[in-house]
Amino acid sequence: MKMPETLKRLLKKIVTAEQYSRFTSMLAPNVRAKSFKFCRQFLKGKNGFEVGGPSSIFSSAGMMPLYPIVARIDNCNFSHSTTWEGDLAEGLNYHFDLHRPPGFQYIREATDLKGIESDQYDFVLSSHNIEHLANPLCALREWQRIIKPDGLLILVVPHKEGTFDHRRPITPLMHIIDDYEKGRDETDLTHLKEVLDLHDLDRDTGSASYDEFRMRSFSNFENRCIHHHVFNTEAVIDLLDNADFELLMIEPMLPCHIIAIARKTAKGKYFDNAWLKVASAAFRRLSPFVGDRRKSLDSN
Repeated sequence: MKMPETLKRLLKKIVTAEQYSRFTSMLAPNVRAKSFKFCRQFLKGKNGFEVGGPSSIFSSAGMMPLYPIVARIDNCNFSHSTTWEGDLAEGLNYHFDLHRPPGFQYIREATDLKGIESDQYDFVLSSHNIEHLANPLCALREWQRIIKPDGLLILVVPHKEGTFDHRRPITPLMHIIDDYEKGRDETDLTHLKEVLDLHDLDRDTGSASYDEFRMRSFSNFENRCIHHHVFNTEAVIDLLDNADFELLMIEPMLPCHIIAIARKTAKGKYFDNAWLKVASAAFRRLSPFVGDRRKSLDSN
């Protein structure tokens, strides 16, 4: 079923990007990310770990329907009660798919997966989560720790142009490196003023008013709703490259997604992500987002 353009524009004004994605997935269940076809061969029947979630994008009706093809997924969330999942309890109760046995639910910070063995999982999933983390490099290095050598990271990040962050500047990689080197944690409110000044409330149904949004933002340690950092596709590539992941595929998709498939290479194995850093990289030409395409156009 094709959605009329007028309805698309209306929905984008009144619902969040995640709600829009869920709604369009239900209307068009056959729409699949190209990266799904690429990575399914590596993940079918495998055991993984998800940070945040469960995520609609990985469900049977989503753009990356990985839940139905894997064997098992364990999970971590930061609290026993979250804005997105409600009440949670640690134990064998992570229900990610009706036709799969539940995985183990951990209550952990994404940057500190204590008690979880290194090199344990075939893959790690994370959708629309890393922007909520004050120290994304620390998180990526911790996720890398629990992935087996040659295992995959499937990372979905919101593109600023499709979200309430569209007025905010892209976060420089050097800022994220500084967060890592200074050991910033989730009490950090470095970006609070920028968020309060530039967040587009018309695209965020999570707050009924600016005052409510302001109160929610000041209580971020409890609710984790703030987007600390803002990304376009190039910024995601730079982040994963700095975290020593080998990038296998990058796919910007409407309404607001950057899908990255990356590999934890075996120790001592050489890789080079330079093919994605040139102005002629295919993702720039194919991206639905103007900012991604601009560098490609400028080089012609």
